[in-house]
Amino acid sequence: MKEIIINPKDNVKVALEQGLVPMGHKIARFSIKKGEYIIKYGEVIGKATCDIAEGEWVHTHNMATCLNESRSFVYQKKKTLDERIESGCFLGYPNANGAGIRKNIFIIPTVGCVNGICKQLAEMANNENAGRADDIFALTHQFGCSQLGEDAENITKLLCSIARNPNASFVLFVGLGCENNTLHGIENVLNKYNVGQFAFFNCQEVEDEIAYGMDILRSFLSKSQKLVRKEFPLSALTIGLKCGGSDGLSGITANPLVGKLCDRMVQKGANAILTEIPEMFGAEQCIFNQCASKEVFKKLSALIESYKESYRANNMPIYENPSPGNKEGGITTLEEKSLGCILKGGHVAVNDVIGYGEVRRQQGLSVLSAPGNDLIASTALAAAGCNLVLFTTGRGTPLSACVPTLKIASNLVLNQKKSHWIDFCAFPPDEDSLYSLVMQTVNGEYRCKSESYAEIAFYKSGVTL
Repeated sequence: MKEIIINPKDNVKVALEQGLVPMGHKIARFSIKKGEYIIKYGEVIGKATCDIAEGEWVHTHNMATCLNESRSFVYQKKKTLDERIESGCFLGYPNANGAGIRKNIFIIPTVGCVNGICKQLAEMANNENAGRADDIFALTHQFGCSQLGEDAENITKLLCSIARNPNASFVLFVGLGCENNTLHGIENVLNKYNVGQFAFFNCQEVEDEIAYGMDILRSFLSKSQKLVRKEFPLSALTIGLKCGGSDGLSGITANPLVGKLCDRMVQKGANAILTEIPEMFGAEQCIFNQCASKEVFKKLSALIESYKESYRANNMPIYENPSPGNKEGGITTLEEKSLGCILKGGHVAVNDVIGYGEVRRQQGLSVLSAPGNDLIASTALAAAGCNLVLFTTGRGTPLSACVPTLKIASNLVLNQKKSHWIDFCAFPPDEDSLYSLVMQTVNGEYRCKSESYAEIAFYKSGVTL
């Protein structure tokens, strides 16, 4: 059976194929006594709950987390890949919101009550599209009314930020007219950015909402036809980093490969955003040491602690992770999952920390506030300005964000079984091939397998009336 030792410090190795233990699962390199640490990635991922013999399977039956909620952290900056290599460029659309890798039209409901109308408008507009726009998406959701406080503010903020995504050539907001998330409030936010790419109407205020909306969309299609790709520097490109349905190979093949690509793109001038804050629990010190300055460290430390506080406030265990699918795939503890997860951020410096629903401010790598939930985090990445999401997976998912989402499989079995979901296989890792596929996607020469549909979701923590 083929196996791999990730770090010389490790006292476990990982199966690369099905054998005496499942693929992606851990095997003891040496005998490990009860209470001793289990080491993977050169870091502690748990402790033995009983004696483990050399060659024995190491998983939930004989190891457990050893995370300490009261652990304190310090800033110990490590050397990061900050030097720039040759600059890069890509062919994008000169959209009003920035350099788009697509010229898409979004139809965004302010409230879930008008979802059906938005879907009907999108279907009719797509029937008339004839290639003038890349895609016309109705970004439906169930909220926009009956939310209070921070939830209500976040919905407005998130929808406005999605509307400002560089891939959105034009955006039509459709309101009802009586919701909390008012069209007037959204217009007030977007007016300072609006140079003709946004339009708005309330269904209660027009006689025929379908005819009214189609007149706007036909105007958008006419303008979209005139948009042609031109050369932009990579500094105008932002890539989101996400994983979901991870397995024991995700932190060995797919995530490190995406990390190498992140380093390469950022060193060429591009931008990247890492998120999934609860999946940094257990790997905090590693990501803290990647911060460009003590100020960034303090922001990131405060953000991670705020997520932990929300768990405590709801009487939930902070380390209620990994998921059943993660465990079946070979991930035993949260620290093991988190140490594999953060590898997607490579070895460049973390230059900024972005609030939920906010748009990227700094060049290079940023960390974004969002939970681990796949659709919520992917939506937040799109709102932060990502043109493209690189989504690694060991178990597979058909999910698609509202920006192109490249699915990267950690293993051959998934790649073969779900070839209609997967865009790239990271087993064996091939950085040049992944870079080539990313640039083909950015330049419009490749469409992601999931790109024909789009979804959004919100992070909600408060009361619904």
